[in-house]
Amino acid sequence: MELDKPGFVIMQNGKEVGGRPGAPLDILILAAGLGTRMRSNTAKVLHKLDGKALIQHVTLEALKLNPRNIYVVVGHQASDVEATLKEESALGSVKFVNQRSQRGTGDAVISAKDVLSRADSTLLVLSGDVPLIQAETLEVLVSRHTDDGNRTAACTILSIELDDPTGYGRLIRNGAGDFDKIVEHKDATQEQRSIKEVNSGIYCFETSLLFPALEKVEPKNAQGEFYLTDVPGILRGSNDEVRIFCHDDPVEVSGINTRVELANFEAIVRDRTRRRLMLEAGVTFIDPEHTYVSSSAQIGQDCILYPDVYIEGESMIGSGCEIRSGSRITNSKLGDNVVIKDHSLIIDSTVGEGCSVGPFAHLRMNASIEAGAAVGNFVELKKSKLGRGSKAMHLSYLGDATIGEKTNIGAGTITCNYDGKNKHETFIENGVKIGSDTMLVAPVRVGEGAVTAAGSVVTKDVPPGTLVAGVPAKVKKQLIPAQEPERR
Repeated sequence: MELDKPGFVIMQNGKEVGGRPGAPLDILILAAGLGTRMRSNTAKVLHKLDGKALIQHVTLEALKLNPRNIYVVVGHQASDVEATLKEESALGSVKFVNQRSQRGTGDAVISAKDVLSRADSTLLVLSGDVPLIQAETLEVLVSRHTDDGNRTAACTILSIELDDPTGYGRLIRNGAGDFDKIVEHKDATQEQRSIKEVNSGIYCFETSLLFPALEKVEPKNAQGEFYLTDVPGILRGSNDEVRIFCHDDPVEVSGINTRVELANFEAIVRDRTRRRLMLEAGVTFIDPEHTYVSSSAQIGQDCILYPDVYIEGESMIGSGCEIRSGSRITNSKLGDNVVIKDHSLIIDSTVGEGCSVGPFAHLRMNASIEAGAAVGNFVELKKSKLGRGSKAMHLSYLGDATIGEKTNIGAGTITCNYDGKNKHETFIENGVKIGSDTMLVAPVRVGEGAVTAAGSVVTKDVPPGTLVAGVPAKVKKQLIPAQEPERR
């Protein structure tokens, strides 16, 4: 199913099934509240689930509907919310409106009046704290709202049925089973509180009817707030049609209000991700409940993940990899048949096919090791490249370095890349042997086939095929005959 913009027509299986030709789809996301039940100084929509802020989850799904505009209502920590959505807003579809005082959901929508009151659009209203909502569900809601293309409702409410509806606004139906009104939990009678069908806080409105109805809303409730939930009743009282779409997945459309709920949702997302990887990708989890994998990560067939492994962000893991306990991989790429040994940390880096990393290794800041290379115990690579088949097995720091193929880095080697003001690069060419405890004071180059003796402090370029030793290191022997200059 897809929504064609700007005057959306809903297509399903190649057939037009709904829509309102000439009427664009706009989306309004309510994200101004602090969320007092979170007991936090951070705005609720900025709390993270599966590595992304709640508001990011909602916005990314909204973008899939290809709307004309997405407006996000901000209030508490508005600049932080805008900064969090900067990547989405860079697409040109996300804009922000400010709710100066938080006086309820109706007041939040009124904040967008200047940009929407003359839009003549269908408006989808979402909450920024409903992170599991799916674009497919929203498409169905819009389709129900616009019916078969010949008749469009004034408002369509997405409802759910809950075993425990405490805290939610109850959806009251009339004798014919149609919409009558919404009553907030604090304002509901005991009989109304027994109703299990509740308002999810997700709606479709026709903007031409929404804002005139909002002007009639009065704060006649226990909180003295302007409720958006009063608008459907006002529309029904004006003989406008109000529809209900009762969704069958309460979890998908539920909001997060407390840290307990946030933790529960995190468990749901983790479980779904692990099950998908086991059933669809052929990944083995030794202890699923104690392994974390981002839903955005990709993991290849026949990989084995041990307990306490964390794979975060947009990481891509090839097939046949083995990742041992305590390791963390963030926004990184691993080739096929890679072994990550215990307690290794790989961030924003690349590991080639057939490589071995760890234990207790650290790759960061776009470090890369090419096919067949190995990084061992307590070795750190920062913004460095380790060439094909090369090894750095023990207690070394390799920063801002480019290391060629089939080179061996001895234990305790350090590239001294910082002079107190600037960072400098080290170049180590193919087939080099760096002796233990060598200090390479950058900028410096070690030529192909050269050897540094243990304990050397290399302050000048090392010619190819030579042995250097000492402090500072000097050429002691020509290991490979120097090539005579070409005669002309």
